[in-house]
Amino acid sequence: MNALDRVLREVRACQHCADLPLGPRPVLIARPEARLLIAGQAPGTKVHESGIPWNDASGDRLRDWLGLDRATFYEHPRIAIVPMGFCYPGRDANGGDKPPRPECAPKWRARVLDRLPRLELVLAIGGYAQAWHLGSRVKPALWQTVAAWREYAPDAIPLPHPSWRNTAWMRRHPWFEAEVLPELRARVHALLNERDASRQPRRPVQDTRQTA
Repeated sequence: MNALDRVLREVRACQHCADLPLGPRPVLIARPEARLLIAGQAPGTKVHESGIPWNDASGDRLRDWLGLDRATFYEHPRIAIVPMGFCYPGRDANGGDKPPRPECAPKWRARVLDRLPRLELVLAIGGYAQAWHLGSRVKPALWQTVAAWREYAPDAIPLPHPSWRNTAWMRRHPWFEAEVLPELRARVHALLNERDASRQPRRPVQDTRQTA
């Protein structure tokens, strides 16, 4: 058993947040060959039920953004899916999902990412992932961070959450579909299909505060 497998076994046995409404069920995918890190927020109820990350309508839209089919998304050895919170956090008073539990990222995130030494590109999806991976470089509003995506190249691409609730957001910001998505697909497909290079891979930018 390698170092990553040992950490993943610990993660999947975690009971730190035993008070979660549906109980702990950490959901993530990490492989030592990973070049692409998909960093989202936290699982929803459908993901919690299946134990498969992004196994819902938001995942369908994300795969469309990336230009990937389900088999590639879940099985390609160069893809890691590590959200900011590994377990379903419950619902807030307005009926939406709560933020990722703040204990999760400081407890586990660095330990997992340190065992993915070949990562080159982070897809920072939503404000929590952007705060972690972009740190002080995030803008005052999420749309501004996404609009400034060129500033974070080549290590990261900030994205809004692909929830269907954000359809109106995309209509208000047509540049996202016209400019960001073509570059996103090109970067992802190049990374998944390129031959191993001799150059040293870049490490993802991390917020040293390690806050969720």
